[in-house]
Amino acid sequence: MKVIFLQDVKGQGKKGEIKEVSEGYARNFLIPKGLVQVATAGAAKSLEQMNAAAEKKKEREKQDAIALAARLSETTVVIKAKAGEGGRLFGAITSKQISEALEKMKIAIDKRKIELDEPIRTLGVTKVPLKLYPEVKGTLNVQVVEE
Repeated sequence: MKVIFLQDVKGQGKKGEIKEVSEGYARNFLIPKGLVQVATAGAAKSLEQMNAAAEKKKEREKQDAIALAARLSETTVVIKAKAGEGGRLFGAITSKQISEALEKMKIAIDKRKIELDEPIRTLGVTKVPLKLYPEVKGTLNVQVVEE
């Protein structure tokens, strides 16, 4: 029986695939759980429309990420920290602190998207790389000033 997978099923298929599975497996397990749909001409068309809509959404998200990267490259985040002699910080500035400072500026970026190899330990301006979308990278200026 040909079916369209509505969700990923381990060992059988991924969401959006059309595959042949045994009739008993489909009727007794997959269809009642809502994991698949019988592959008819109408269902195949609706699958194409869903794929087209998902593709448009991905493209829109990518364009938004590009626009955000351009905006962030012109932005400087100022973080205050206690420092000792020679501009060395007591502690360090982490990606979490940078993310929280961006939230105060009404820019929501997850701390996991901030690619900080090691925490910032000195005063001054540091360029921090960001991974906003799989193919979109940006940079952010982080200025650490003494409290």
